[in-house]
Amino acid sequence: MAAITAGLVKELRDKTGAGMMDCKVALTETAGDIEAAIDWLRKKGLAKAAKKAGRVAAEGLVAVESSGHYAIALEVNAETDFVARNTDFQAFVREAAKVALNTDGSVEAVAAAHFPGESVTVQEKLASLIATIGENMNLRRSVKLEVSAGVIASYVHGAVADGLGRIGVLVALESEGNVDKLSTLGRQIAMHVAALNPTALDAAGVPAETIAREKAILLEKHQGKPANVQDKIAESGIKTFFKEVTLLEQPFVHDGSKSVAQVLKENEGAVGAPIKLTGFVRYALGEGIEKEETDFAAEVAAAAGQS
Repeated sequence: MAAITAGLVKELRDKTGAGMMDCKVALTETAGDIEAAIDWLRKKGLAKAAKKAGRVAAEGLVAVESSGHYAIALEVNAETDFVARNTDFQAFVREAAKVALNTDGSVEAVAAAHFPGESVTVQEKLASLIATIGENMNLRRSVKLEVSAGVIASYVHGAVADGLGRIGVLVALESEGNVDKLSTLGRQIAMHVAALNPTALDAAGVPAETIAREKAILLEKHQGKPANVQDKIAESGIKTFFKEVTLLEQPFVHDGSKSVAQVLKENEGAVGAPIKLTGFVRYALGEGIEKEETDFAAEVAAAAGQS
């Protein structure tokens, strides 16, 4: 039996376009035989769905789902925004998000989890949906947040259904205070995150290379000035940069005279306990995916056999 290496899984994935987990299972079932694994995928209907895998999928839905002190943000992509309005697709994304709550939140774990009511995994259910709807789809990313006490508030922008939309946000607030008031505050902060798109919770969360790049830009702008002056300008500029990109230092979108950190502190009296914002997630549909530029007229002509 050939060792099921990452390289072997990649080779099978390149040949079939099937998902990583499906390729790994296929190779395990066929003792590492590539050709047999291809047949195994075809028999399972995964290879048929995989034929569409080369097409860019940058539309779809972002889902948020919570249960007690746990919450999930999940993005499932499709090729067109029409699919986001498909009730079967919506039902799949919603159910996949619920399933994800009982995993570690990684895409791999979600894909391999059992899909409720059927004797298939989430990935296999998605493959079936691809074959039915006729578009490439994929589980792109997933993340799980939790708090020991308090709430994880959520907000969905561009919602097409409850908990499903184009931007999904989770905000984790650790506190022993009033849950209802925490939830209201958390939702306001989640809306802030959706609007201002912070890149980190605080300065400690900003990558060192990002800070170095910003400092280099500032120094470049003020070449020729004494070194001590340049250093002061850079130091001041970095502080301003943190106020722009870190959640706790950003001016609160609902009251620009206060930072988010100040708003949290001010609400501790009403909530009845200290509040700590421990994490957040913001998923915007299709961000980071390079979309193909298409000529619609040329596509229609090609379909009509005129090109």
